[in-house]
Amino acid sequence: MDRVCRKFCSVISVLAMSCSFQITFAAKPFDVQSPWMLGDWNGKRTELQKQGYDFSLGYTGEMASLLDSKHHSSHGTEYADQFALGAHLDLGTILGWQDTEAQITITERNGHSLSQTSDTLAGYLSSAQEVWGRGQTWRLTDLWIRKKFLDHKLDIKVGRFGEGEDFNVFDCDFQNLALCGSQVGNWVGDQWYNWPVSQWAVRVKYNLQPDLYAQLGVYEYNPENLRRSKGFNLSTDGSHGAIIPAEVVWQPKSAIAQLPGEYRLGYYYSTVDAAEIEHPSRTSHKQGMWVVAKQQLTSHADDARRGLSGFVNLTVHDSDTNNVSNMQNIGLVYKGLLDARPEDDLGVGVARIAINDDVRDLQAANGLVQQNEEYDAEIYYGIHAANWLTVRPNIQYIRHVGAYKNGESAWVGGIKLQTAF
Repeated sequence: MDRVCRKFCSVISVLAMSCSFQITFAAKPFDVQSPWMLGDWNGKRTELQKQGYDFSLGYTGEMASLLDSKHHSSHGTEYADQFALGAHLDLGTILGWQDTEAQITITERNGHSLSQTSDTLAGYLSSAQEVWGRGQTWRLTDLWIRKKFLDHKLDIKVGRFGEGEDFNVFDCDFQNLALCGSQVGNWVGDQWYNWPVSQWAVRVKYNLQPDLYAQLGVYEYNPENLRRSKGFNLSTDGSHGAIIPAEVVWQPKSAIAQLPGEYRLGYYYSTVDAAEIEHPSRTSHKQGMWVVAKQQLTSHADDARRGLSGFVNLTVHDSDTNNVSNMQNIGLVYKGLLDARPEDDLGVGVARIAINDDVRDLQAANGLVQQNEEYDAEIYYGIHAANWLTVRPNIQYIRHVGAYKNGESAWVGGIKLQTAF
């Protein structure tokens, strides 16, 4: 616990010292309205943006503490975090390449996950700290170039990036993994690699109309990319096939109550041979589909930036090769509930993760009673301390940890901190 507190306090100290430094040596280089904690570098940052260079440094830190559980009495606390250093390049401005842009992102993850160190959460399907995972190491997360053609109707992206950046996209304000980010990558993670892992890929998008587009991707499957020593791997040695996702996305600006929304319908297929769960000597190919719906439901005092929004996320996976057969989450987020805090947000969500029947039967044969579902719930309050800093205290509840019928049920307290330097 002392180690976690020291880690968390050191991060806060760095933020505070950086703020003090900028205020001392620049005339209000940033305040609560600034998008960057370190300010505008005496105007150099805005000048560089106009020249086509947009640099970023982001930080996400997540602390989780076991508050209570059904069977275990041991309580634990862990802290995990991530730095993301990026450069977005407008190649039209820099090189004169019309409608062309590029992105380079390097990430570094470290820390420990309560889901991995607590006996209470042994076998946990989700994670109480979504920022942990994929090896606590440095990685080349983005290295891509994107070009638009045919009056911006055709959009092609090539390079190294993850599926979840373009397909099955979902917000990541919650701290529980089952309510954060691209959910397909969470339950087909042996082949579908979300952030921060990258692989060689191409994504082709075509705008059918201003608020409707279809896209198709091909992503290299190379398990070597998961190794800590391969964080900057550019080789295709070790490739075994490809993951091919397809998706249709509708983004109406005035759907329900004349308010904006986003609706996604997608399917993925893997060319990679995968052992069948019931008959390991036989192989098949992973496949599945997803539906994502996000819709603003109300506006607050005619301010469209505030109000209640709802979301639903569903994924379905093949029963031959995948441990998780399906997953659903649903929730509500209210931005600007209090007039005195118009940028704060309040979120509540519930997720259900269902185990494949074949997995349950195998567990039963080994004397383990499988419930078939794990439930994860979270409520958070997002304190918008500045445009560059949001702190989200949260409470999580996990029922049937690991989807075991007589398994744990646990309460977890968390704090998620996000800042842009």
